[in-house]
Amino acid sequence: MKQVLQSLKTGDTQIVEIPCPSVKPGHLLIQTRRTLVSAGTERMLVEFGQANYLEKARKQPEKVKQVLDKVRTDGLWTTLDAVQSKLDQPLALGYCNAGVVLEVGDGVEGFEPGDRVVSNGAHAEVVNVPKNLCAKIPDGVDFDEAAFTVAASISLQGIRLVQPTLGERFVVTGLGLLGLMAVQLLRAHGCEVLGIDFDETRLKMAESFGADTVNLSAGEDPVAAGMAFSRGRGVDGVLVTASTKSSEPMHQAAQMCRKRGRIVLVGVTGLELNRADFYEKELTFQVSCSYGPGRYETNYEERGLDYPVGFVRWTEQRNFEAVLDMLAAKKLDVSPLTTHHFDIADAAAAYTELTENGEAIGILLEYPEPEEDPRETDTVAFNPEGLVSAPVRRAAQVVADARDRLLRRDRSSAVVGVVGAGNYATRVMLPALQKTGARLKTVASRGGMSGYYAGKKFGFEQTTTDTERLFADPEINALVILTRHDNHARLVEQALAAGKHVFVEKPLAITAEQLEQVEQAYIHASEQRDPPVLMVGFNRRFAPHVQEMKRLLDATSEPKSFIMTVNAGAIPADHWTQDPQVGGGRIIGEGCHFIDLLRFLAGSPITGLSATRMGDAPAVEVTEDKMAITLSFADGSFGTVHYLANGDKSFPKERLEVFCGGGILQLDNFRKLRGFGWPGFGSTGSLAQDKGHANCIDTFVDAVAAGGPSPIGFDELVEVTRASFTAVVQS
Repeated sequence: MKQVLQSLKTGDTQIVEIPCPSVKPGHLLIQTRRTLVSAGTERMLVEFGQANYLEKARKQPEKVKQVLDKVRTDGLWTTLDAVQSKLDQPLALGYCNAGVVLEVGDGVEGFEPGDRVVSNGAHAEVVNVPKNLCAKIPDGVDFDEAAFTVAASISLQGIRLVQPTLGERFVVTGLGLLGLMAVQLLRAHGCEVLGIDFDETRLKMAESFGADTVNLSAGEDPVAAGMAFSRGRGVDGVLVTASTKSSEPMHQAAQMCRKRGRIVLVGVTGLELNRADFYEKELTFQVSCSYGPGRYETNYEERGLDYPVGFVRWTEQRNFEAVLDMLAAKKLDVSPLTTHHFDIADAAAAYTELTENGEAIGILLEYPEPEEDPRETDTVAFNPEGLVSAPVRRAAQVVADARDRLLRRDRSSAVVGVVGAGNYATRVMLPALQKTGARLKTVASRGGMSGYYAGKKFGFEQTTTDTERLFADPEINALVILTRHDNHARLVEQALAAGKHVFVEKPLAITAEQLEQVEQAYIHASEQRDPPVLMVGFNRRFAPHVQEMKRLLDATSEPKSFIMTVNAGAIPADHWTQDPQVGGGRIIGEGCHFIDLLRFLAGSPITGLSATRMGDAPAVEVTEDKMAITLSFADGSFGTVHYLANGDKSFPKERLEVFCGGGILQLDNFRKLRGFGWPGFGSTGSLAQDKGHANCIDTFVDAVAAGGPSPIGFDELVEVTRASFTAVVQS
C-alpha cells in the first residue's frame, strides 16, 4: 500500500510501498478514501526538513541544549550518531483522514466493517487508529467534506476554550484553514466576527462567511478596527490562529480586548507577552491543545478509556462528532476551502504546491479503491541496495568480511528475522546486527512504516506486518525480539517452540508467571535438540571497558564491593515503561541491566538481595525509579545499585566503582576507566561511548553460526530476572 513519508533531514516527500498494517486491539483498520493536507502543521514540517542544520538548530533551541548535554556526558561521536539517526527516520505525514472500516480490533464496540469514519490517520491507503480517535460519518456528508473534520476540531476546541455566548464579538487573527473554519463556527454560535489577515483572497472568503475584515497588507490598524467593531468597548475575545514568530498578534489581541476578555492561542506565535496588557484588564490567556480533552492521554487514546460525558462533555472524539453534525446540517461549509485535489500517487506534487503556492488552503489527497483486499499485501520485498548507499554498504561488508576471516567463521548461516523496529531498534540494535555478517531476511512491525524504514536501511530482504511469517519460515533459524516488554516472554516461547534461536532485548519476562513459562519452553526445546541459543540483551557486560574490568578483577580472588550509580533520568509516570502491565516498571525493565552487570563482574551467584525505594515526600513522586538495591554473592562480594530518576542530565548517566584488594576501579559512563592503587593499571579511555551493544549481538550471531553455547547461561538469565522481581517486591 502507498504511504506518504517525509525526511526530516532533507525535507523530501516520498510515496512508498509498505505492508498493510495489522489491526491492534482497541483499534480500527481503515481503508482511506480522502485525506486533507494540513496547510499549517505540514507546511511547517516540510520547511523544517528543508532547512540546513544551522536553521534547524535555530528553530529548536531546546533540542540544541539537549544535544550539548549529551555531548558532555556521552561524547561527541555517540551524540552525532544519535542526532543523525533521529533525522534519518522518515516521518509519517497527515492527520485528517476519511475512509471505510476494514476490520475492528478486539475490545472495540460501536463500529463495524463497512462504516464510513473519520480519524486522525496518516496519508496512507490503510491506517490503524485507536477507536477514540475515530467517529462515524453521518449520511449526507461526503468524503471530501469529512476529511476536514479533524482540522475543524482544532478550531472548535479553541472556541470551546474561549467560551463564546450569543451576541458576543470575537476576533480571529489569521485566516488560514483553521481561521476560516473558526469564523464559521463562531458565527454558528451567534457571535459577530472580525477576521484579520494579509491575504485579500482569504479576507473575501471570511466576508462570504459573514465576518467583517481587517486587511493588514493595506495598512489597516487591527486594534483600531477591533475597537470600532466592538462599539468602543473592546472585543469579548480573540482566537489567534496565525502562524508567525512575531509576538505582535498577542500584543494586538490584548490591546483590542475589553476588560476580562479572553485570548486563546490555536496557532503558533511568539509569546513575549506584555504584563501590563494583561494586568490592567485582567485578561485570560490560554493555549489550546489540538482536538480536545483526551489528546496525548495514553489511557484515552491508546487504551480506549473514555471520560464520562457528565464530567467531560467534549472529548476529542465528541468534538469530531460535533463537527460532522455541523457538516451534515450545512452549518459548516468547507467546499470553498478546497483549493486542490491530487491523487495519492502525486502527493509529492501536492507538497510542492503547499510550500510554493501561498493561496493553497485545502489540499485533498484522493485514494482509488483497490481491486483486491489491501490486507493481502502484508509483505514487501526490497531490492538489494535498499536505502543505504552502495559505498556505505560495501564498506560495512568489508568490515564484516574482515571480521569473519579473522574468526575463520562464516556468519551467513545465521538467518535472522527481527520482530520490532522502533527507535531503539533502528538506532542501536539493527546497525549492530547489520555488521555481524548474518543474513538479514525479514523484519516485522505491526504498523508497517517502521519495518519498511528498518528493512530498507539495514539490508533486510523483506518486511512484513504478519509476525507469524517469521516463526513459520524454515529458512529463519534465529529471531531477534525488539518489541515492548510485555510481548517478550510470549514471543520467546513461540520462537523456542518453532525451533529458533532467540535474542530478546531485556527483560526476559515481566512477571514470575511469564518467567516460569519461558523456563518450561526452554526445557522442552532442549529436550528436542541441542540446547537452543537463548540470549537476553544484557549488553553492559560486553562493553570493552567492562571486559577490561573483568580481566583485572579475575586476577584477584578477594571479594569485591560494587557501587553502581545510575542517573536514570525522569520519565513520566504514564509512560509505557512505568506501567507494570506493559513495561514491567523501570527496575524490571531497565534496572535488570545493572543487576546483571554486578553478577557478571562478581562471577558468583546471587545469594541475597534487599531493596529500598524512596518514600513519600512533598514534591517526590512515589515510583520505583528511585531505588537502592543491595546484592550479596556466594564468594563474599556485595554491591549496591543506586537507580535514581531524580538527578540532573548533565551528570554522567552510569558510573561504576569497584573496591577490591586495596585498589579501586572506576568506570565513568563507558568512556573512561581509571585504576586507583591498582597494580599495573592506570587508565584507559575512548572518544565514543560503547555500552557493548555491538559485541553483545555479535556474540549471539557467532554462537548461532558456530553451533556453540549461549554467551550467557540460561540459569544466569533466570537468576538475574528473578532478582529484579525480588527488588520490586521487597522495596
